[in-house]
Amino acid sequence: MRRLALRTGLRWKVSLAIAAVSVLVAVVLSLVVHNAARVSMLDNSRTVMDERVKVAQRWYEQSRVLGFGAKLDDPRLPEQLKKEAWRGQRATYLEDSGTGTPEVWASVPLRNGKVLSVHTKFQDRFAVLNDLDRVLIIGAVAVVLGGIALGVLIGDQLSRRLRKAATAARKLAEGDSEVRVREAIGGRVRDETDDLARAVDGMAEALQQRLEAERRVTADIAHELRTPVTGLLTAAELLPPGRPTELVRDRAQAMRTLVEDVLEVARLDGFAERAELQEIALAEFITRRVRAVAPEAVITVVRDAHVSTDPRRLERIMGNLLANAARHGKPPFEVTVEGRVLRVRDHGPGFPEELLKDGPSRFRTGSKDRAGTGHGLGLTIAAGQARVLGARLTFRNADPATDGADGEGRGAVAVLWLPESAPTNTGSFPVIEVPD
Repeated sequence: MRRLALRTGLRWKVSLAIAAVSVLVAVVLSLVVHNAARVSMLDNSRTVMDERVKVAQRWYEQSRVLGFGAKLDDPRLPEQLKKEAWRGQRATYLEDSGTGTPEVWASVPLRNGKVLSVHTKFQDRFAVLNDLDRVLIIGAVAVVLGGIALGVLIGDQLSRRLRKAATAARKLAEGDSEVRVREAIGGRVRDETDDLARAVDGMAEALQQRLEAERRVTADIAHELRTPVTGLLTAAELLPPGRPTELVRDRAQAMRTLVEDVLEVARLDGFAERAELQEIALAEFITRRVRAVAPEAVITVVRDAHVSTDPRRLERIMGNLLANAARHGKPPFEVTVEGRVLRVRDHGPGFPEELLKDGPSRFRTGSKDRAGTGHGLGLTIAAGQARVLGARLTFRNADPATDGADGEGRGAVAVLWLPESAPTNTGSFPVIEVPD
């Protein structure tokens, strides 16, 4: 059973992390400041009350006058102060119930055995503490909001660079060898993203060099084989008639075709091919060429179109698609012309999953469900020639609901999307929108 994974952007992850740290810092600092201010106020209140009780003691001893609201033997006097008075000590006491303003007491024993005491709540002082708490709350909220904004800014910058790097890497994977990740991300910041970009660029350059070396080796081998294969084919023509001679000629011709295909793939891989454009009526052109290579094919013209393309390359594409259908599929073979869209369908087992997932690949002929003959070059050449034309060649298997496929023989469908505008002389191609 597949588990659903929640995907969140890096920007929000960084923002949440900084916000969490900001909340923690703001709460800790607010508690520290609040407690420090409260302790300082309480200590100051104790000092003030100690001074008051000393002044009140002097006034009472000199004039028997009770000042600062002092009382003698106050019945509400806390037990702790009574104990200190019995010991003959002047003392202060903080009576804090946990709610509201704490009450501060001060007491001193007199010579006549009585206890003089004063107490108050210092409402005005602790009102300042409430104001300080409000300021701390506002400051904490401002710190958190500022942290979130900073996180969004930092995360957005990092996320943007990573998205640009991912886009450039995808272009590299699609075959655009000119793209460089480090140039794509840009910016003056030098961080781990730059290290990643350099690593990807280095890997892409190394891979490109290996592919170029492989292409050159393949082209050189095929080129060197052309002469002996041509000589072998010529020598086969001189053999006396008979079944062995026919087998030798057939194998020599197959080898010559393979060598020519490998050379063509090498040229297409070099991205040096250019289309020689002509204006053609697509339906008439396709009908004539298909009749020549596959007379049994069923041709359907839904809508005609005039296109500017390379007739030789278009003929090569259609020939390879029909040859692939004849080799791996089953009749009837159907060719449909619908405007600039060409479809070639057979009624065989369909394309293998590897081809549908990764596209055609040289020397890979498909799965065990297909015939397994050939070298996998036909569809590779067709895809390469389509790229030269600025076209798009897609592969899928027939859908019983929409294509009328039946049972085991679903059938393979190759669709060629010709562009509305032809490729330029510099080799740039128009963008073709392929519907889902």
